[in-house]
Parts: sequence; C-alpha cells; structure tokens
Amino acid sequence: MSDFELLAKELVKFRDERNWKQFHNTKDLALALSIEASELNELFLWKTTEQAEEVDKDRLREELADIFAYAIMLSYKHGFDITEIVLDKIKKNGDKYPVDKSKNNAAKYTEL
Repeated sequence: MSDFELLAKELVKFRDERNWKQFHNTKDLALALSIEASELNELFLWKTTEQAEEVDKDRLREELADIFAYAIMLSYKHGFDITEIVLDKIKKNGDKYPVDKSKNNAAKYTEL
C-alpha cells in the first residue's frame, strides 16, 4: 500500500465515522480544496517576500494538511492514482517547458 493509499484509507475512515460521505461530492471537495488554498494564501497576505519566509510553521502545516486531505479525497473519489497523475503532469510540463528554453525563465510556455 502506498503512502497515498494509506492516507486515503484513513481519510475515508474518518469521513465515514461521521457520515460525511453525503457532503463529499466532486463540487464540494473542489470548493473545499480551493477554500483551504485561500487560507494558505492568507498566511502570506500583505507580507514582503522576506516576511513570508518567516511564516508560522504550525499554521503552514495545518493549511497544507487540509489542502492535501481534500486533494487526496477528490482523487480517491475519481479513482485516480496520485503518483501516476503527478508523474504524467511532470512529463506534460517537461514537454511544454524544455530545459533549453525555460531554464532561469519564468515565462509561460506559450511565450518561450
């Protein structure tokens, strides 16, 4: 069992003990993920780059955990293998951002 499968199993157990499956439709999981990402962004709002590096690590951990949890639940709901979909995306990004054109360049692939 992969680490992601273990996490999904534990999240499903937690959810099912509370009878929350009824609330875990695709739309609401995606919205929850977005809301948690916004809460992560809030940690950095109005801070300089230097100040942002000094973020409260406990709060950062909490928000990242929420984001990962909802992402795992959304992928689980649709039967996606997290390792597979992330590796596929890295490959696609590698094709869009070849090293020789994108190294030290933050431009979007359409502008390389």
